[in-house]
Amino acid sequence: AAAATATSPADKERFICIYPAYLNNKKTIAEGRRIPIDKAVENPTSTEIQDVCAAVGFNVLLEKNKMYPREWNRDMQYRGRVRIQLKQDDGNPCLPQFPTRKSVMLYAAETIPKLKTRTQKMGGNDQNLQQGEGGKKGKGKKKK
Repeated sequence: AAAATATSPADKERFICIYPAYLNNKKTIAEGRRIPIDKAVENPTSTEIQDVCAAVGFNVLLEKNKMYPREWNRDMQYRGRVRIQLKQDDGNPCLPQFPTRKSVMLYAAETIPKLKTRTQKMGGNDQNLQQGEGGKKGKGKKKK
């Protein structure tokens, strides 16, 4: 009986869905972005959304194999949706600083760029790009 409560309709209503597309600055509104582009993040993953929401104290459920219906790219990094318990049984917000789903999305988008995985990746990518470009230029000169 305890397991059945997790999938009851009332429970699903309290858990909002957040797809990575909602927070993606590479997408247009028509493609599913739901927050202003200047606040959105580059290609967020469902895992990152889960991490920042769990860290702030939400009850979070990650559904790895769910896909956003408007997402044409079937790659694993674009898959997944995060369910977050926004309200308690009595209808009050679980966390008073997040009364609406929009507040959760904006918080996640603001916090994801600060994740350790993000900051390390960003630094690593920049160096790799410079090395790669340098290598290409070198090869070009040799051919001439």
